[in-house]
Amino acid sequence: MIPLILTQIKISNQRRLYSKRMSSAEAPTATARRPTPYQLVGGEAMVRHIADRFYDIMESAPEAARIRSLHADDLSAVRERLFEFLSGWLGGPPLYFQRPDHKCIMSAHRPFAIGPAERDEWMTCMRRALEECGVPAEMRTLLDAAFLRLAEAFRNR
Repeated sequence: MIPLILTQIKISNQRRLYSKRMSSAEAPTATARRPTPYQLVGGEAMVRHIADRFYDIMESAPEAARIRSLHADDLSAVRERLFEFLSGWLGGPPLYFQRPDHKCIMSAHRPFAIGPAERDEWMTCMRRALEECGVPAEMRTLLDAAFLRLAEAFRNR
């Protein structure tokens, strides 16, 4: 659902832009295929880079100590799961949901005490990862709003 929302936001913005510059005959139609956020950020390699950078930041940043303590010492499995989840969430291959052992993303986080501080630490790591990986500012703005909704939904205290 989130990729569709991001795409719809982008389509709305493009329509406004095109309507100012082009006649209706020249403007893209509603049925034209739009690139997904997955494609717009750079596909598989960039999504993997974002997931890896996210966990590098979480592992080393003192301001992420709370959320780091919620994870096992070895982060390799969660790095892979974040990459797989982001892949599908952004409109790319639904790798996480193809795993035979996948859990509902909300259920996977339910055992952990997640409040405003943990949400904010997670967002700090993701914002830094997106910026350090070179995701364009406009795309970071769109993703930030979607990531914040997701992080807020994980809160259970």
